[in-house]
Amino acid sequence: QEYLDFRKERSRMLLSRRNQLLLEFSFWNEPLPRKGPNIYELRTYKLKPGTMIEWGNNWARAIKYRQENQEAVGGFFSQIGELYVVHHLWAYKDLQSREETRNAAWRKRGWDENVYYTVPLIRTMESRIMIPLKISPLQ
Repeated sequence: QEYLDFRKERSRMLLSRRNQLLLEFSFWNEPLPRKGPNIYELRTYKLKPGTMIEWGNNWARAIKYRQENQEAVGGFFSQIGELYVVHHLWAYKDLQSREETRNAAWRKRGWDENVYYTVPLIRTMESRIMIPLKISPLQ
């Protein structure tokens, strides 16, 4: 009964919900527990239909530009739900280190080429900053 009451109360707080089943890109790091404190950026890209293979091929080459600081946590794409959606999860010590790391990528030869070839594949993009709960293995 307690659980049913909780569900009823929770439903009053929800305005909407959407679910996705995601698969991991084979070339990306496997998400592993991290020591913190960290903040996380979840970048979501909604791609033009039919462009997932091209996106994946470009990112398979580009991920090497973002590995120095171990900021790449995981890369996923939708399999069920809204299709042609890609999520990249990045870890940073704080917003300042995020800015420094992202700026450093632009100074690496080849990063701009990756952006040049992937931006035309994107319909929309979104960035969210998240702070992990104390129970999260990603700290």
